[in-house]
Amino acid sequence: MSRKIVASVFISLDGVVEAPDQWHFPYFNEEMGAAVGAGLSNADTMLFGRVTYDSFAGAWPERETAGAEDAGFAKQLGDMRKIVFSRSPLDFQWRNSEQARGDVAEVAAALKQEPGGDIGLSGSISIIRQLLAAGLLDELQLIVHPIAVRKGMRLFDEGEPSIPLKLLKSETFSTGVLNLVYGPDTAPPTGGYEEAVASLGE
Repeated sequence: MSRKIVASVFISLDGVVEAPDQWHFPYFNEEMGAAVGAGLSNADTMLFGRVTYDSFAGAWPERETAGAEDAGFAKQLGDMRKIVFSRSPLDFQWRNSEQARGDVAEVAAALKQEPGGDIGLSGSISIIRQLLAAGLLDELQLIVHPIAVRKGMRLFDEGEPSIPLKLLKSETFSTGVLNLVYGPDTAPPTGGYEEAVASLGE
């Protein structure tokens, strides 16, 4: 059985995923922290784009050293194997970090065949898009915030083929945030307008 690739994304009601540090934190609570932790609980490897990696590497090692409330999660991230995709050579200071050798689909497909736990992503939108397009993403956790940000990059860009997904899990937090977990839908609904109208008369 191959390893699963699971991704977690903070997303606004209008689909924005860019700069969550500017709108996410008012909605963060213990429920959300538990959901994010659960999404990565079985992972021993993380995939990153360069920007997301730099953000994580600039914060989590210090939090682990400081021994604050989130030090346990920080240690978990530090202990994981971290694979970073970048066109430029990288010099790593955070332990267990390495640069990917190959494109996203090649590396991800090879990792899925290796022994180990889940392969996680947090953010790294360009990586998620490529995994979805290649049919390699097994779970997509969307943590939907009840705010219309109105500007910034969306998770799904225009002009690409449709990607059918099925809902695997859903829950609502006390803040109004939705935790939605999707997986690939290998048998999506079919039919058109005529079938939809006919179903209304049944």
